[in-house]
Amino acid sequence: MAGESKRAVFAAIAGNLAIAIVKFIAAALTGSSAMLSEGIHSLVDMGNGGLLYFGMRSSERPADELHPFGHGKELYFWSLIVAISIFGIGGGMSVYEGIVHIGHPTKVEDATLAYVVLVLSALIEGWSFLVAFREFRRAKGPLSSLEAIRTGKDPSLFTVVFEDSAAIVGLAVAFVGVFASHYFDLPWVDGAASVVIGLLLAGVALWLAYESKGLLVGEGAEPETIEEIARVVRADADVAGVGPILSMYNGPHDLLLNLEVEFREGTSAEEVHRSIHRIEDAVTARYPEIKHVYIEVSSFETPGEDRTSESG
Repeated sequence: MAGESKRAVFAAIAGNLAIAIVKFIAAALTGSSAMLSEGIHSLVDMGNGGLLYFGMRSSERPADELHPFGHGKELYFWSLIVAISIFGIGGGMSVYEGIVHIGHPTKVEDATLAYVVLVLSALIEGWSFLVAFREFRRAKGPLSSLEAIRTGKDPSLFTVVFEDSAAIVGLAVAFVGVFASHYFDLPWVDGAASVVIGLLLAGVALWLAYESKGLLVGEGAEPETIEEIARVVRADADVAGVGPILSMYNGPHDLLLNLEVEFREGTSAEEVHRSIHRIEDAVTARYPEIKHVYIEVSSFETPGEDRTSESG
């Protein structure tokens, strides 16, 4: 999964760098506000790709004394920073630039270069999107795209998909803005297109921020996963019942699990010990992303004996 995410991020960085260069050249030669906004958009996306990659590398650092559960949440933090960047820099600057050009429109004398750049950008952006979506589709499995985004724990994949999707829509808006401005001699439409692009980026940023926030503050496993874990635990011969199951993602592939297990009356300490190891093995075999399992014994107690077991 990490390799899939990195491929998507690398493709996005390379594509956005190339696109940003040609868009800024076109904006300088044509005076198009929409083209300038699109250049800012691509430049911000390239920087965001770098931030995501930095977050991915940081999240892979091993656990240490101050971070006993590792640094997995680094990725969630940097994903939130990316959302803020898209909202503030990409969306904010595009809206500002558009408002300025609506008030003081600049006529596009020759739109040929802008059209060439938009088509070229669409081809590069489409390639980047296909790479990201192919990796996203492979990672999501049988889930629908919306369900995979809602339940996904690796924001780096769906962030790139969101950014590339917004970029393709933004290119279409920029094309309409440049065409209407030039063909109908309505230069203010070009500025309006820039505002629309900015609002589009702001919407994408808010969605990304919402998804990243849930993971950053300690999102747990889905209810269906918790129910399946409870079923696996109850299947053990010595288990009489299962109490509350608590979980939290420390990273995209690092789930912490706390179980309260009630054992059958008369179960010996040795049998409880063996049962705990069976439960740990069964749960982690079913869900390999579970790296830490804490089991609290709710009905068996031996004086001086630790009632909590940890695996991982």
